[in-house]
Amino acid sequence: MTEVTEEGADLQLGSMASEGTPGDHVKVIQLLVLSASFGMQFWVTFVAGFVMIANVPRHTFGLVQSKLIPFYHHILLCFIFVNLAIFASYHPRELLSPAESIQIVLFLISLITNAMNARWFSPVISKIMFKVQVIEKEHGLGQEVGRSANKEGYRLLQNKDPKYCDLRRRFMFYHAISSFSNLLSFLCNGANLVYIAAMLPTL
Repeated sequence: MTEVTEEGADLQLGSMASEGTPGDHVKVIQLLVLSASFGMQFWVTFVAGFVMIANVPRHTFGLVQSKLIPFYHHILLCFIFVNLAIFASYHPRELLSPAESIQIVLFLISLITNAMNARWFSPVISKIMFKVQVIEKEHGLGQEVGRSANKEGYRLLQNKDPKYCDLRRRFMFYHAISSFSNLLSFLCNGANLVYIAAMLPTL
């Protein structure tokens, strides 16, 4: 009797775990949200920043980035959460294949890295950047266009002002971590997009 009961429970659990085939509207939502987040990451990471730094003054570029990047990370955070929620709701833990387990891990990595950027790295970077800009303005710097403009002036200021040098070092440190986190999230989303595309039966 006990064996029959346990067998029935296992069958019920398996039935419950296999329930929930996503409809076409759910598939469309997931694909749209994932492709939108990947496209936004590609644009911000590889296009927008390079175009702006080459065409606007450095301090203007910094101001735009301080407003744009936190908003960008918060939008990504929402998009990735939606994708993770949809994927997890239709892939019960008991039935996850190795590939699906990897996909959930990639979603989680992307979610965590964007949360860190949105809630910590971006605010810290902006705070340090504005302190750096105050010192640069006092020395007539910051209105140059292009990353390589007036390198000598910035180098002399770093040699002359220890506080400025320390702020620049901290800025570059946090900026490097933030950029790495953003790139890692981009790669995770790209891998998930490739996986979903490979699962499509036809175009």
